Amino acid sequence: MDVEHWLSIDPLSWMAIGASILCGTIVGLERQLRGKPVGIRTSSLIVLGTYVFVAASLYISRDAAVSDPSRIIGQVVTGVGFLGAGVMMAKEGMVVGVTSAATIWSLAAVGICIAVIDEAVAIKLSIVVVIILSGVDALEDYSTVFTRGVHHKITTWRNKDQ
Repeated sequence: MDVEHWLSIDPLSWMAIGASILCGTIVGLERQLRGKPVGIRTSSLIVLGTYVFVAASLYISRDAAVSDPSRIIGQVVTGVGFLGAGVMMAKEGMVVGVTSAATIWSLAAVGICIAVIDEAVAIKLSIVVVIILSGVDALEDYSTVFTRGVHHKITTWRNKDQ
């Protein structure tokens, strides 16, 4: 067996795998630096896993007339929803971790983009996710208008524990 055979991962792509890890790192770094759940490892694995599931389903659908890749995408979205639900919890009447759950869902969408659309689109979407995550925090720091309601209660609750 030659080296080229060992390095080949057909029908997957090393470029797409690299993009998956990069996208996961872009979002995961923001989360990890802020001490939030779903850091670099988890984010990269979510994007990579989603890419592999969708790319494999697309490969299977080329040869089998009965295969429908959209069913795999639907199952990935459902499964990732359960993963996201696992990071949410209720404490003293408040639900925390919703942003982390939404981030997980967005990461799966990025993985789907890598398999179906384009790596560059996925990288741009990852940057948009980070802008949303950090931009809203900047707005909350800038004005108390953005910290009313549940956000005020969570801030008060977190400060109470310190």
